[in-house]
Amino acid sequence: MNAISVTPTQVLAAVGVLLVLVLVWRAGSRRAKAAANAAKTGVRLMSLGGRVVVNAVLIVIVQWVVVTHGGSGWLLFAVLGVPALLASYTLTKALTVTTYEPRGGGRK
Repeated sequence: MNAISVTPTQVLAAVGVLLVLVLVWRAGSRRAKAAANAAKTGVRLMSLGGRVVVNAVLIVIVQWVVVTHGGSGWLLFAVLGVPALLASYTLTKALTVTTYEPRGGGRK
């Protein structure tokens, strides 16, 4: 019977191949996880974008109906002013930079 003889170089080569396989497997799983997260984010973004577009279309339709059919002063003001106020509030809140500054007791 022949005994299996393995040289140290072959052992090192086998360990190296196993290490490369493990690294490739981990990189693939990370890539798959990143792709799944990107897909989720894209779906959320498209969902949010779709809702924004639908709401904007509804507002424009209501405004168009009131303006073309000659709404009264207060109705015209409400139809044009309320969406403008909501939009300006949202933009102001989104574009305002706030900082957190702890008061007292903090080390300097």
